[in-house]
Amino acid sequence: MMKRMLVAVAVLMASTAAAEEPARAPDAVRQLEGCWTGRGEVMGKPVTIAVEARPVALGAILTLDASSVAVADPSDRYAAHLVFGGGKGAGEVIGFWSDSFGGSMTATGTGSVQPAGFDISYPYSDAEFVNRWRPAGEQLGWTIIARDAKGGEQPFASYALRRVRCAPAKPPQ
Repeated sequence: MMKRMLVAVAVLMASTAAAEEPARAPDAVRQLEGCWTGRGEVMGKPVTIAVEARPVALGAILTLDASSVAVADPSDRYAAHLVFGGGKGAGEVIGFWSDSFGGSMTATGTGSVQPAGFDISYPYSDAEFVNRWRPAGEQLGWTIIARDAKGGEQPFASYALRRVRCAPAKPPQ
């Protein structure tokens, strides 16, 4: 009996020791945590934008919700839900893009930490959309360029945001 207990304890300790510590989103990604508001331009159209980013899954993932409204037409709205986490390699960023265009427009992205933030690219059938995130204290720059199959680049969107206080969490219903 005692021998079986010692074997069980040894197996339990070995499996616990082999378990990895939870991953953590890269610091460059974690700098986005919080709430932001600002203005920008999407395909030449002025917009206002609000962003809320929060850690989930024990800090291994950062989710980001963005919503924008065209300045000239308040009925022209857009929303996106982004997910960021670290990859297997040092400085690697993995992401997922989903938005108000629906499930057929989702994409998985890959990128890397850069000296002033991080870049992540999402491949679509018509172009690769390169997102450049540049947090700097209370300011956040986010630009998106469309890169075609030949490597040609066109500006797609650009935002200048500032950190704001997040609204209080709503109580569960």
